[in-house]
Amino acid sequence: MESYMKIRTASKKDIPSLAGLMKQLGYPTTIEEMEGRFTNIESDNHYHTIVAEIDEKVVGMAGLCKGLFYEFNGLYVRIVAFVVDSNYRRRGIGEKLLVETERWSKEQGAIAIGLNSGKRSERAAAHNFYAKMSFETKSIGFSKSLV
Repeated sequence: MESYMKIRTASKKDIPSLAGLMKQLGYPTTIEEMEGRFTNIESDNHYHTIVAEIDEKVVGMAGLCKGLFYEFNGLYVRIVAFVVDSNYRRRGIGEKLLVETERWSKEQGAIAIGLNSGKRSERAAAHNFYAKMSFETKSIGFSKSLV
């Protein structure tokens, strides 16, 4: 039987788990780096971080940022980080994180949610999951490093 899963707002005690999840997402991150990032993120009211927890272990997270449209009236929420621990995938955790993301986004007055996902073969399952959760492929993303 699956243990009880809780979705909640992230806190400083989650920093080690968040660093581990960033590694699984493909971004090697030390606890010290995550501490600095989380401190900045937590102090900015445009950001909101939620975690999925099973038996007091963080097994997934969604990092959210709200912004204003130039092209429409209203605001949107962008999922800037989203990951479920590889040992806990295909258990409905990602779906619960997205349901909470949608609930929080509506509470903020958002009219849309967006996300980017890497165009790599190892992300194919994630892309299928997003489509199943009613996200549409609408754009191509571009990125340029400034460092």
